[in-house]
Amino acid sequence: MVNHSILPLVALAVLLPIMNSKVRYMRSPNAKKLDAEKLWAYALKSLGARAQSSGEVRQKLVSKADNLADVDGILARLREYGFLNDKRFAETVAASRLEDQGFGRARVIQDLRGRRIAPVLAETAVGGVYSETDELELIERYVRKKYRTAERDGFLGDDKELARAFGRLRRAGFGAGNIVRVLKRFARNPDLLDGIEDVPPPD
Repeated sequence: MVNHSILPLVALAVLLPIMNSKVRYMRSPNAKKLDAEKLWAYALKSLGARAQSSGEVRQKLVSKADNLADVDGILARLREYGFLNDKRFAETVAASRLEDQGFGRARVIQDLRGRRIAPVLAETAVGGVYSETDELELIERYVRKKYRTAERDGFLGDDKELARAFGRLRRAGFGAGNIVRVLKRFARNPDLLDGIEDVPPPD
């Protein structure tokens, strides 16, 4: 059975060598604005180097285009050939953030917004990827991964250590209430965490 999800990547790999001769201008810091053909080559090379959202590619093309009217046409072609797919991109990034870094939902949505994914799409993608994830278990795994002394009872010994751990977990995208529930399992004095649930996440 053919894995259709990899076909765009295979096609891109085939096209890139053909287009390489047309993107040598990229090595020059004084490169001129690009016509439609060179802009297309630039887009392919950029996507071949790193997966990107439509918004990220648009931003790059706008900065390089000799004629801004070429940008929308090139983006449309990239989508038609399967080289650009924001839904697939958002789901892939969300899955990576969950599996490789163990981040919470809020952090992943923030990261996707930073990658120029539309807010609704970011929330939908993250909701799907995290649909069967228990946040309490995820927070505990994150704590054990980030703190080598987590196996020691009461390793969070004072209010400063608890505050730092709480802030770190909030920045990782976890909910305050669940953070407190998990940290109480590791705190030497769990009562220090009472009333902290209403603290907003750090900027």
